[in-house]
This record gives sequence, C-alpha cells and structure tokens, in this order.
Amino acid sequence: MIKKRIRELLEQLDALLVAHYYQRDEVVEIADLTGDSLELARKASTSEKSKIIFCGVGFMGQSVKILAPNKRVFMPKIACCSMARMIDDSYFDASIAKLKEYGIAEIFPVTYINSNAEVKAKVARLGGVVCTSANASKILQYALKQNKKIFFLPDYCLGQNLAHDNGLKSAILGVDSQEKVQEADVICYHGFCSVHQLFTPKDIDFYRAKYPEILIAVHPECQPEVVKKADFVGSTSQIIKYVQSLKDSQKVAVGTEFNLVNRLREPKGEQNTFVLSSTKPECPTMNETTLQDVLRCLEAIQKGESYNEILLDSEIANLAKQALDKMLELS
Repeated sequence: MIKKRIRELLEQLDALLVAHYYQRDEVVEIADLTGDSLELARKASTSEKSKIIFCGVGFMGQSVKILAPNKRVFMPKIACCSMARMIDDSYFDASIAKLKEYGIAEIFPVTYINSNAEVKAKVARLGGVVCTSANASKILQYALKQNKKIFFLPDYCLGQNLAHDNGLKSAILGVDSQEKVQEADVICYHGFCSVHQLFTPKDIDFYRAKYPEILIAVHPECQPEVVKKADFVGSTSQIIKYVQSLKDSQKVAVGTEFNLVNRLREPKGEQNTFVLSSTKPECPTMNETTLQDVLRCLEAIQKGESYNEILLDSEIANLAKQALDKMLELS
C-alpha cells in the first residue's frame, strides 16, 4: 500500500512530510505537518528531522531552506505559484527604477512571502521585510515607522486591503497615474492570485439573497471590493479558526482555495459551508502533487539521488534570511 510505503521511507530517511493546506486531501491526510506559509516555514525549519519533503509550491520550499540551511529540502513537485511568477529580481529592479524616476527616493519594500528567494534578497538589500497574510498588519505597522514610501509586492489586493484597513492611501504601480503613485502611502506592485480573483461582489450578493443569515469569510488576497463586503477577512489559518468557531447550523460562504474550504467542516446533515464562487476555485499548481509523486521522491532519495532538491546561492539565501528572520521577530 502506497501510504504504508511512504511512512516506512520517511522513517528510514529521517524525513518530515510537510503539506500546505491547499494540497490534495490524500497528501494532507498523510502529512506530518500541515499549515499555511508562516506555520510551515517556522515549524519545518525547527524540526529535528534532517530532511524535509515539502508538498506545496516552489517559494515555500525555498523559505524552509533559507531558514534552515543545514537541512536538505526536497519537493515531490516543484510547482510554481502564479503570483510569485509575476515578479522576479529584474521586475523588482525595474519597479524601483520607476519609483525613483517618479522622484520617490526613500523606499521601504515589503514582499509577501509568495515571492522567490532572489526577490526576498533584493528586498533585504533595501532594508525591507517579508510578510504573510497572517502577520501583514503587524509588518505594516513596523514599515510605517520607517518614514519611507512603502512598496508592497507582489499582491496588489493584499496591499490595498492593508492600506484601507489602516486609513492609508494606496496606488498600483503601472496602473494608476504618476500623481496618484506619488501621493500614496502604500504603493503596490500589480501582481495577484489567480484563484482569489475568482471571487466577486456578485457572489456575495447571491449568497446573501439566498441565505439572509449567511456569513461571508474571505482571504485578503481577494479584491478590495470583495473584502469590503465580507463579515470576516483573514489568512488561511485564521479562516479555519473562524469557521470552526461557528455553530454547525451557521451557514458560511468562504472565499479561498477549494480543497481547504471542502475540509473546513465535517458533513453534518444539511450543507452549511459553501465555496464563494460559481467556478471551482482550485489552485492548479497546488494540486499537482500526488501520493505517487511523494513516493517517487522518497525512493529517489533512498537511492542517493538529489530529487527536486532545493539548492540556493549562499549570498541570496543569507540576504533572504535577513528579511524572513525580521518577519518572524516582528510576528
């Protein structure tokens, strides 16, 4: 049986199997550790195991390697995050150059953890910091104390939602006018999550009309117009806690990745948990990893092969670690 073989190999190889909440059910069910980006980066890096088998997307495996350089980190599938792919170090440099062209010299960059190691290193060089959706508010408060223009990347939705919550002006670089960018407190890069873009204000209106007492919970990667109409806004872990705190009879529609929403409550009679979309909001890259991929990875490691191992340039890793360590310190 494949699950039994996986567990045997994990024990033999002194390895920890880690899975993000958005992974397939079959992977989440067998994982030693599940969580969102912040939980996994922190807990996996402090594990006593010498090897980490990470089921998620590329930047997540990188984050563990950055925080724990002495561990060997492998990924059954090095899937990409579409948001993280929207910015690389060259796009970052071009954005900073554009801001300086606008006369903005004092810049404090904050990068969402959904970015690659090279971008995190660039952020660190400018004294900036990483954030997650769970700790973004705390990181923003730190950023404001630097008395510089905040450049938030790559997710413009999270950046604008943060600005709105704190009574700050925001603008999107490359979309809004130069004047609006110059006046903004938080300048956002124009990246986004393709899954969370599926949720719309009309979806909320539909559920409220059908179930007047329903509650709406959404992730802050959703568009600002959606976030403003929701009853609760939070990270993946925060959404889980919120929904599980509700009475079983309370209807709730959730705006985040399908696999997570589908696992939020055990079926108990009438359906009371809904996906806030008419289209299945399933992250294609998070769903790439299968149990067969996990087994294949472990069998390759057993043979001494470097199978999808996360390897980083030491200078880039050290710089990126500065930005990640600062995040962990602040959160």
